[in-house]
Amino acid sequence: MNHNTPVPPLSPRPLRHLAEEHRRVMTAGRLRAQGVSVAEANEQCRPGGPWQQLLPGVFLLHPGPPTSEERLHAVLMYAARERGTGVPSQPGAEDPHRPVYAEAMITGLAALTLHGFSSTPPLLSLDRIDVLVPRMRRLRSAGGARIVRTSALPAPEQVTGLPVAPVPRALADAVTELTDAGAVRRLLTEAVRGGHCEPAAVVRELNNAKLLSRPHVVDAVDSLLAEGRAIAEDRLYRMVREYGLPDPVWNVDLRLPGGPHLGGLDAYWPDQAVAVELDTRAPRQDEDALWSEYARKREHLERLGITVVHITPRKLRDAMEQQATVVRTALMASGDRDPAAYVVVLPR
Repeated sequence: MNHNTPVPPLSPRPLRHLAEEHRRVMTAGRLRAQGVSVAEANEQCRPGGPWQQLLPGVFLLHPGPPTSEERLHAVLMYAARERGTGVPSQPGAEDPHRPVYAEAMITGLAALTLHGFSSTPPLLSLDRIDVLVPRMRRLRSAGGARIVRTSALPAPEQVTGLPVAPVPRALADAVTELTDAGAVRRLLTEAVRGGHCEPAAVVRELNNAKLLSRPHVVDAVDSLLAEGRAIAEDRLYRMVREYGLPDPVWNVDLRLPGGPHLGGLDAYWPDQAVAVELDTRAPRQDEDALWSEYARKREHLERLGITVVHITPRKLRDAMEQQATVVRTALMASGDRDPAAYVVVLPR
């Protein structure tokens, strides 16, 4: 046998079979499992060849530009645990060829676009896709993949079958890269207006990412908190109206006659001495001080015989009927309590 005989080119049949059966994006490891060596894969990626290498160890099994979905899968395959392989699904899973990505998820602008944001660029226009991995992973940003590390990986949300960081985390990772104040404000505003998350969750992630020292981020957060409070107040009006609660006086200050200011309230029923206060604190460095102030005010009012119901914007959004029941119960119980001290009610 002549050992100098050139190796015949790969039969197109198994390669076509691969391209049809899988998502046309595969790792070197998955290709090896299908009998295609790294050398053979590299040969297919020669100039003008039928394949291309998108990222180290990740191949696109067709010429021409990758689709958005192919780019997303490629980035996840590169970043997923086990040296960049998409870990195959367990036997009996719905689609045995669909990769499962361990310890990697899409974050940043790409994640926000997947979550349905309209103020983020379309996926195809992003030069790089951010992917979140544990801090200890030895992995570098490469090509169209930007590696973002975290000491605490959040639970991913499944969006179009892909693991995607929750909106607050994806926002923080996007804002890290943005210097334009208008772009930051648009993203934060859409997160709240679009009902994707509550302001407090956004501010918590921005604080964890140490972004609240940047003036353009602080300005955007102030707008966000004002926006969040306006939405929460609107929901409180709706709760009173839709669940048939008696009309309170809105946005008032209480004082003792001739005495000190007792604090502002979002809603107050003078006849029953029941108050509602929206808890729209932002979790920043001074959270403990703010909470102490809330607690002091509440204790003072309750010593005077006024029942204070604390409601968070999230509870108003997710469990409005339950919050209405809490308020109604407090109003009905007022007849069983000792009369409250006389207080002066002033518009806020």
